[in-house]
Amino acid sequence: MSGEPTLEVEDLRVEVASTGVDIVDEITFEIGPGEVLGLVGESGSGKTTVGLALLGHQRRGARIVQGEIRIDGENILSRSATQLRSMRGRTVSYVPQDPSSALNPGLRIETQLMETLVSHGFGASDAQRRSRLEEMLGEVLLPDDREFLRRYPHQLSGGQQQRVGLAMAFACRPRVIVLDEPTTGLDVTTQSHILETVRELCKLHGVAALYVSHDLAVVAVLADRVAVMYAGRLVEVGPQRQLFRSAGHPYTRKLIQAIPDMSGRYALLGIPGRAPAPGSRPSGCCFEPRCEFAEERCRRTFPPVTQVAAAHDVRCWRSAEVVAETVQERVRLEAAARKQHGEESLLSVRDLTGFYGDLEVLHGVSIDVWPHECLALVGESGSGKTTLARCIAGLHKQFTGDLLLRGEALPAGSRARDRETRRTTQYIFQSPYSSLNPRKTIGQIVGQPLRLFFDLPRREAETRTTDALEKVSLGPHLVDYYP
Repeated sequence: MSGEPTLEVEDLRVEVASTGVDIVDEITFEIGPGEVLGLVGESGSGKTTVGLALLGHQRRGARIVQGEIRIDGENILSRSATQLRSMRGRTVSYVPQDPSSALNPGLRIETQLMETLVSHGFGASDAQRRSRLEEMLGEVLLPDDREFLRRYPHQLSGGQQQRVGLAMAFACRPRVIVLDEPTTGLDVTTQSHILETVRELCKLHGVAALYVSHDLAVVAVLADRVAVMYAGRLVEVGPQRQLFRSAGHPYTRKLIQAIPDMSGRYALLGIPGRAPAPGSRPSGCCFEPRCEFAEERCRRTFPPVTQVAAAHDVRCWRSAEVVAETVQERVRLEAAARKQHGEESLLSVRDLTGFYGDLEVLHGVSIDVWPHECLALVGESGSGKTTLARCIAGLHKQFTGDLLLRGEALPAGSRARDRETRRTTQYIFQSPYSSLNPRKTIGQIVGQPLRLFFDLPRREAETRTTDALEKVSLGPHLVDYYP
């Protein structure tokens, strides 16, 4: 970064209001004009908390208790609630993860865009605001004709909804923009277009952007610099290219190892264990229990910031060794899931043609999935990925062709399949928000298939439920939570 930063965050701390337990602490970074900083880390690491703090906002039950957030040199945390409301959208704006929830389903697109300009006093007349509306639609590659502007959000694709969200965020020419995983759920082609639009708008208007994500592959494409969060702390900040090539923190190194390699030359490595929750974090390095480089001083004292290269800061006692190891990492390994000669496929799809009414949407699809193998199915929106998956799961019955599980024919509908087949063929939906029953606890939701398929006693079902949560890095305390 060259020149004066647009955004400066210094020693930020956010706590649980009722207990004083820190959610994030000692957060310090800066972003220059036109620069994109990618903020990455596991779920629960505090990324969204930091993003919301840049708007002078926190979710219910949290409070900002320490630090400064300066935009063009002015500390926004010293402003009143009224001043902060006026600032949001004009000085600093926010693009949420789910565009459909950010847009009012009862208002036309034109009304929502004009409302953004009017509420922030942009332009002296309707003519000026109309001109700005047309300009901002052009910037995000959306049409400005009457037919499009009169549509409601549900009449747009996910990519179009997110572009409308971007138009609203950039409408008043903000100095800072926070993007909270805005491409989640979009197909790869649409995702690429959205990321390119974000990059171009930031460069064009000199906007400092914080891009919150758990997807390092996306951050590698978009960000100029990357900040890595773990358990509410920043553990590494550096230029994107250098950080990916020579990570200096063991956690960053593990995150990079967890990026799927499309060539299949490298083994996909996970991170054992899970991050400590607020209130249970150790006094030393929070990553120590999961770290292959850990030593005694890591348990006692949280490491200070060490500069391993220009503009590349790491909080690790052994950062020099980690950098040296990272340069040699991603050793080529035999892929663990190679199909054996003569081994029978686990799932076979033969000449499957799928329909919606009279419309043919799948055309003679044939695939094999082998034991221990993960088959990735990719393509643009509308290419038939979900329809094929629903046919395999028994959720869509309008198709011809054959489905074979371990060589045995699968009936078209799930209700026609026996209980054991339904147990061994599970489906994970795209949106957890709409697939989880809001009236049931996590324990009830996770325990339901155990009761349905295994007829387990209540105590054993509860034990299996907590075991299942542990396997996805969730604590047993969540069993009584609602979605």
